[in-house]
Order: sequence, then structure tokens, then C-alpha cells
Amino acid sequence: MDRARLSAVGSSGQPSTVDDVHRIAQSMPHVSVEVGPSGNHIHQVGRKSFVFFRTPRPDAFDPETGDRYDDVVVIWVGSEDEKAALVQDPSSSFFTTPHFDGHPSVLVRSSRIGEVDVDELTEIVQDAWLAQASARRARDWLESQGIE
Repeated sequence: MDRARLSAVGSSGQPSTVDDVHRIAQSMPHVSVEVGPSGNHIHQVGRKSFVFFRTPRPDAFDPETGDRYDDVVVIWVGSEDEKAALVQDPSSSFFTTPHFDGHPSVLVRSSRIGEVDVDELTEIVQDAWLAQASARRARDWLESQGIE
């Protein structure tokens, strides 16, 4: 989707929560939720992950303490341009790590999800679903939303 369209429509300003991530992801068609061995949720469409809650890994850590982040959410994006748009501002809650170089996704910490308003999060999660859904499912959903 077009981020300019979101800006033109406006924003609710309502801060997002982790529950919003789950709610938005599960509101998309043909979504299943897997639960990983650590209890982490993995939202999938057609067995392809589009949003998942990651277990602590060595590539995402607090630069001051070295502690691994235990609250990272991975969200797919449609292109490198979309990824760059989300991570280029150092004050943004979205980030990436070298482990995700060349991977069409961005990271966000659950503890910072409130810095993203619900409207923007909705568009980002919908875009993630579109990036992973089959062409037919994506086309059908876009048509159902009046988006061509």
C-alpha cells in the first residue's frame, strides 16, 4: 500500500500495543497462528510467516548492556525501499540488524510498539500479509477493500 495514502487520510494518533499486532494480523484472511517452542507467536498466511515474535538472538541487543532483546517482533515488508523507509530514521522504533541484510523484513521491539500509532501499524501489518500471501489471496483481499 501507499504510505502517502495513509498520511493523506490522517492518523488516529492512538498508540499501538502488542495486542494490536495480534488483532490486526489475525483479522487478515487465511491466517493461522503457530506457537513456537518458547511460546512465541508466529502469524502465517499459506504457511508463510508475515509477523512473528522472535526469541532472543545475539544479533539484537542493548548496545549499552549487551543484553539480548527478548521482545523483538519481525514484520515482513514488500521491498527494500519499504524497509529503508521504515528503518532510515534513527529515532524510529523500527530497525534491522546485519542478520537481516537482504531479508525483506523490519524489526520492532514490543517495548517500543507504542511509538507507532494504530493506523500506521495496521497498514504495516496489512502490507506484511500482502508480501507473503498468494497472488490470488492478495488480489481478492485488495478487491474486497476497494483497493486496486
